[in-house]
Amino acid sequence: MILSMPSTSSGLLEILQRLAPGTPLRDALGRIIQHRNGALIVLGFGPEVEGICSGGFQLTDSDFTPARLAELAKMDGAIILDHPWQKILRVNVHLLPDPAVPTQETGARYRTAERVARQTGLPVVAVSEDRRVATLFLGGEKHELQSPTALAAEVNQELLTLERFRRRLDEAEERLTREEVADLMTFRAVVQVVQRAELVRRIGEDIRKVVVGLGGEGGLISLQLADLLYGTNDLRDLVIKDYVRPVTAKRLNQALTKLEALPTVDLSDPDAVAAALGFDHPDSHTRPLGVRLLSQVPRLPTAVRDGIVRHFKDFQKMLNASVDELDEVAGIGRARATQLRLLFDRMLETIRAWDHSVEL
Repeated sequence: MILSMPSTSSGLLEILQRLAPGTPLRDALGRIIQHRNGALIVLGFGPEVEGICSGGFQLTDSDFTPARLAELAKMDGAIILDHPWQKILRVNVHLLPDPAVPTQETGARYRTAERVARQTGLPVVAVSEDRRVATLFLGGEKHELQSPTALAAEVNQELLTLERFRRRLDEAEERLTREEVADLMTFRAVVQVVQRAELVRRIGEDIRKVVVGLGGEGGLISLQLADLLYGTNDLRDLVIKDYVRPVTAKRLNQALTKLEALPTVDLSDPDAVAAALGFDHPDSHTRPLGVRLLSQVPRLPTAVRDGIVRHFKDFQKMLNASVDELDEVAGIGRARATQLRLLFDRMLETIRAWDHSVEL
């Protein structure tokens, strides 16, 4: 399973799109691998790159083509392209990045690639002649450019994993609704929904980076991914808004920031998630404001929804309010108050029916 620290870097996704199968540079990388050569290619130029260059040849008005780049890769040094990737500026260059820049790589070419990427902030591609694979480095991130066949197989497997986690999220949300209506809420049930929603989001982000590498061949998979992720972020945010106290924009942003910074290995620990969100002990009783359930009411404006929440400040008070009490909220009106009362009655009836089935 592709589980790493979440990355929402739009820069990485953009670069992966420009390196997708069928693009000129990906064609060039394929030729280099086919010729069993290695390569170190810096995708961009500026003072930060010029400062670490030594030796090599400077080209004048040399347009980039896949065939030309593949031929120039037969020399040992690095190749430097301009920012639009339309010109080849330098070849056979010896790069001298700061040795103090951290790197996790072992081979000389890959260590240089990672250090140059970290030091300059530019994308750098290293091609291993032994492994016959190209790897993109961007900042502190690393992404192996696999073949479309391998990528498709990996993505399909990950989609099955995502489907399983999405089903678990839907089940957790259903339990959350039952416990909220029955006034049996503890922070543990809240944490479980937030955990699963955040995990689904992270898996989806990792899959999205892989799908980008498929280029035009990833269209159908992108639709499947969008369907599986639909509403996940909204659900997570609404649940947090229901239980975070005090409910202020600053407090909500702090909770989300701490949650997204939580290592994936800690995401399965209810105590760690509860602490990140500022909740009490997971088994402590709590009550929602009703933001999430009201968001499911058709054609209910956000301003009206927030007004109801501010008025009652407690979902159980809202759930058991009469039509007259609901009508007191500014902006609701008699018709909408009646509609809400009918909806709340159906919720209560559903819970009574569920309790009866459990007793049987």
